[in-house]
Formats: sequence, structure tokens, C-alpha cells
Amino acid sequence: MKIKNIAVRNFRRLESVQIGIEESETIFVGANNSGKTSATAAFRCFVDGKDFKVFDFSVARITDIDQFGSRVVESLMPAIELDIWFSIDINSIAFGRAFSLLPQLSEDFSSVGIRLRYENREHEAMLAEYETAYPINANGLRKRTLSQFLAIDGNLKRYYQITYHSIDSREEDVILTQLETNEGKRLLGELVRIDFVDAQRYIDDEDVSRGNRLSAAFATFYKKNLEQAEVSESAHAVIDDNNQKLTEHYRTTFQGIFDVIRGLGIPSVNDRDLRLVSSLSPEVALTGNTELFYVDAVRAHELPETYNGLGFKNLIYMAIQISHFHLQWMHTEKNRPLCQLIFIEEPEVHLHAQVQQVFISNIWKIVCNAAGEAGQESLIPQLIVTTHSSHILDAVDFPKIRYFRRCLIAGEERVDAQVLNASEVHSLRDFRPDAIGNVGDADYISEAEALQFLTKYLKLTHCDLFFADAAILVEGTVEKLLLPRMIERAAPGLRNKYLTILEVGGAYAHRFLGLMHFLNIPHLIITDLDSVEAGGTREVCIANAPGALTANGTLKAIFNLRDVAALSLLRFEQKVNVDEVRCVVFQTESNVEDEGSNMAMKARTLEEAFVFDNFPIFRNSHIKLGVTLPNDLQEAYECIHKRIKSSAFKKTEFALDILSSTDEWNTPSYIAEGLIWLESTLNRVAPVIAVPEA
Repeated sequence: MKIKNIAVRNFRRLESVQIGIEESETIFVGANNSGKTSATAAFRCFVDGKDFKVFDFSVARITDIDQFGSRVVESLMPAIELDIWFSIDINSIAFGRAFSLLPQLSEDFSSVGIRLRYENREHEAMLAEYETAYPINANGLRKRTLSQFLAIDGNLKRYYQITYHSIDSREEDVILTQLETNEGKRLLGELVRIDFVDAQRYIDDEDVSRGNRLSAAFATFYKKNLEQAEVSESAHAVIDDNNQKLTEHYRTTFQGIFDVIRGLGIPSVNDRDLRLVSSLSPEVALTGNTELFYVDAVRAHELPETYNGLGFKNLIYMAIQISHFHLQWMHTEKNRPLCQLIFIEEPEVHLHAQVQQVFISNIWKIVCNAAGEAGQESLIPQLIVTTHSSHILDAVDFPKIRYFRRCLIAGEERVDAQVLNASEVHSLRDFRPDAIGNVGDADYISEAEALQFLTKYLKLTHCDLFFADAAILVEGTVEKLLLPRMIERAAPGLRNKYLTILEVGGAYAHRFLGLMHFLNIPHLIITDLDSVEAGGTREVCIANAPGALTANGTLKAIFNLRDVAALSLLRFEQKVNVDEVRCVVFQTESNVEDEGSNMAMKARTLEEAFVFDNFPIFRNSHIKLGVTLPNDLQEAYECIHKRIKSSAFKKTEFALDILSSTDEWNTPSYIAEGLIWLESTLNRVAPVIAVPEA
């Protein structure tokens, strides 16, 4: 039995989301304040006993609460809901234990669901106390709203409670059947065990109130999961002798988990080994009287726990926690829950990139080895990992990713919104890119090929696309090098946004369009005209050559145009797709003035456009192009084109010369136009403000 799907409604940012859960690991990703932690927190409140606060209601539902308190608007008090759907085999013993969730007999027994609702059960009593505490004043108002009244310690808890319901969605409408509270708790406990490895693990060297010494973590693990040593009475007289025996006992007992830890990537071959050493009283061994030492196997030199880095401690602590939760589940003898779900929050903290990449696979080694040793190979938990690490993401199959994205509250108009107060969740398992081009064309790309390209690209580049506010897709190295400075000059507001810059080339940018649209990420494509001669020769030509065509696959795919002249006539509004939050910019004509004459020059590449828009700097050789520019502008135009297309021209050196120049150069106009659009787009809605803890 496995969890197959969860749904959360009216909880913080999660107004109404459904999230598919994989049989192994599911990865929650997204920008800051996108709702990943909210999903975990919902389980903490419903299952782990954390108290709900009024601020846990979504923003729109806070308004509903206040309207209910005013008695002016006819409304119902909102409820927070968590649905958990399980896949189930009707031939397994699990079916009998979950049968009470099937009040409506149906031919489809493949899944069962339970809904947990945090709802108000004492409407009138709550309103009576509220109105007594805050009577209407002379202005016809109350000093506090109902939500502010419920924010006072204890008030929400008095009037709200968790109720349990079976769900039958095999009809057109969802049918709820309420379960008695104790029965609901018991049933949920028999169906699933849910554990949490916190993001803030407070791994510390000292025994402070918020710290966790690793030796204490080993003590808890030993006490609850491993076979205890029998200490003879003589141990009280011969402490040293018994300590030696206990130390040997720990070495044997913990050998398995230490072997796993050695395979986690830290320490390396040249680092120190681990040893648990018994000290002082054997009766309370491992509880305040043992220390974790790092041992040099060659020199037998021991160093205490404080002499290693936070990354190592974090990794070991997570391994212990996950092993502890898994063993506790497997060792449950009576009414063991049918499945287990472990949330792991931000495992990347203090870990270097290589360890992040192998983290998931090494955790599975711990889990599978423990299940094998216990003879319970089928008892494998499901993992939900929330992360900001592109390295962890790189090691995970594409369909296992769940992308959390900030969005508007349902029914809210973008022009009126000040904050993106809600979130939506996109499952990459549902992503199906469209084919590109027409069957039979030389540049045709099938759906399968498009998906394969994207998954390979994202893995090869450790792409942080899933954590960004917006994406900028560029042609190559020159754009990527210059873009930060161009942003400073043209759209400085973008420096406060989390942007990812993807180097994709003109031939590949359009392959990302389906993914960008699916994730609904604002994106700017900066590409080149890439003019070539007509007639099928595809010989590079100057951009204003008669009949010139574009060789740029992105421009052809998006605008369905090949003629350079036709592309040049496009207005800026025609380069923007509002629905897909996309803008495509490429070279436009630049009016070059020199010694009293002027000429419209059309660039085919970024390098040409940069020279045209900064002609005086290159005329005076402040930035070297490698040639002397003729006085005649037409000749200069052709000279620049020939120089930049030649094999002797080094694009990267050109970009580095620009960056090292002290001249106040101009950002090419087409790039500036695109950056200003992106800045304006991201600023239409104010930054997200985290909901404070009550």
C-alpha cells in the first residue's frame, strides 16, 4: 500500500492543490515562499500534533472569517482540508484494514481516501464570545476582527477541531462520510506513519537547548532500535573493564550504520574513521557518558566530536534519523501502519555539491539494507524531499519533480493584485512537450525527442530553473558574460530578482517553450537574426542583404517567418506573448552617427549590434575590434560584418575586453528593450511576504 496523491485546501499559500506522490521519492522544488514548506507544515498540523494558528488559513479565507464575524455577509466559516489517497491491492491484507474507507461499494477498489478537516464546530458560541469581548463602539465598529480574536492564544483551538471523513470520488460529486473522531485517528494511524527530518536540525557541539550533539543522537538510536548490552554487577567495581567491553559492543552493534556512513561521501579515504567510546557509568551508557570520536586508523589518534565540520554532522544526523524512523516502523509489532512517509527538508544544508548529488541514492542504501537485514524487503518508505539544491535535482528522474509556483488567489485580477498570495503545483510527470516543426522537415523534432533533449540538458547544466523568478535564454558565452553588466545598466531592478540564465543557442531556445509554458515561468529569449543568403546555400550574409533569410530555428518556430525583412518589421508588442509570459528579442536597426553622417545598420549577431550601438568607442579604439574602421559608413558596416564573421575574431576575448573597459558603453537596444520588459513584468506584482508565525 502506498500514498498516491494528496490534496491541500485553504492552508497558507495552498488554496487548492493536488500533488501526486511517487512510490519512491518525490521532490518538492520552487522559489522561496512558493509553498513547499506549507505542504510539509499541513502534515505536521494534521498528523504530528502541531497546533493550527489562524494565520494557517489562506489569505482569502481570512477575509471569509472576518466577513462571517461581521454577520453582514452570509458565509460559512472556512475549513482547512488535507486529503490522502492510497493505492491498494484488493487481494492484500491491507484491503481489510482499509475497508471502512469504502462506504459506497463500487467496482473500483484500487484506491481509498481519507479527508482530514480542521473545521469550526461551535459557530454561535464563538460569535457570542467574540461579540462580548469586542462590542460595537460608537462608530459602529469592533476593536478587533474575528480573525484577530481567533489569533489570541487558545481561542482558535477552543472552537476548531480535526474531523475525519472517508472520501468516495467514484461519483460525479465527491461523497464524504464522517468518521467518529477516535475511529478516524485510529484508522489513519493504521494506514500511514509520517515522520519528519527537519530543515533546522541545529547540529551543535554543545548540549544547548536547541542543539543536537551527534553522540546524543546515537544514544537515542541505540536505546530505541538496537540490542542492549548486558552489564554484569562487577562493572560497578571495574568501570574501565566494562567500558572497554561496552566500547567493543558499540563497535559491533553500530558497524552496519558506520559502513553506510562511510559510503555517503564524507569522510573520504584520507579522513578519520568513527568510534563510539564508553565512559564512566555503564548503567547509563550512551546517555550522557559517551562521546563520538573521529579516529585516525593509522596513528590511533582520537579527536572529539567538535573537531569536524557541520556538513559531516548534518549528513550523519540525517542518516541516523531516517534509519531510526524506518526501524521504528518495521519493528512495530501490533497494527503496524500499512505505509510510511518520511519528509526530509533541505538536506543540502552544509553539504558540498558532490555529496548532494549522491544523497538520495545513499539514503536508499540505508533504507534497503535495513529492510533486507530485517527480512522485510517490502517495507520501504516513501520519501518527500524539499530542496533548493540543483545538485539534488540533477540526480532525480524528471517525472519525480513537483514544481511549486507562486500565483494569484483564485479569481483575483493581476492588475489589482499586490502580492502573489497563493501557489500552484505542477507535476513534471504530466509534462508532455509538443512536437516542433512538421513531420518530414529536416528540423522536425518529435515529442519524445523534445522531452529527451530537455531532461538531458537540465541534468548536464545543473539547471536552477525550478528555483528562479524568471529565466533568460541566450545564444552563447558572450551574452552570458555581458548580461549581468547589461542588467545593471538597462534594468537594475532585475538585480533583486532570482534569474537563471540558460545558454541554449538560437537552434535550441524554442525547445524550451513547452516547459516554460507548463511551469508558467516568465522568460526572455535573446537571440540573433543569423542572416543567410537565399537560395538554399545558407551562406552567411550581411543582415540588410536583399532577400536575406534567417537561419535561426527559434525565430522560425515562434514567428513562422524566414524573411529577415519581415522579421524586422515586427513591432515589439508582436514579440511578446502575454499568455505565456514570454518575450523574444533580436537585432533591430541601429542609427549610427559618425562625423556628421548617419546610417541605419542592421546587425545579424550580438557582436555586430554592440559595435553599432557603441560606434564612437570602437572608432576611437577604446575597445579593440582588430581592424581599423573606414571613414565611409557603408564600408565600415561591411568591414565590421566581415571581421566578426571571420575565424580570426575571438568572441570570448571581445566580451572580456568590454567588461574590462572603463568606457560607459550602451547595452544594445534590442537587449535593453527585452530586459526592461522582464523587469516590468516581474514588478507588476509585489514580492511575496512570508506569513509570520503566530
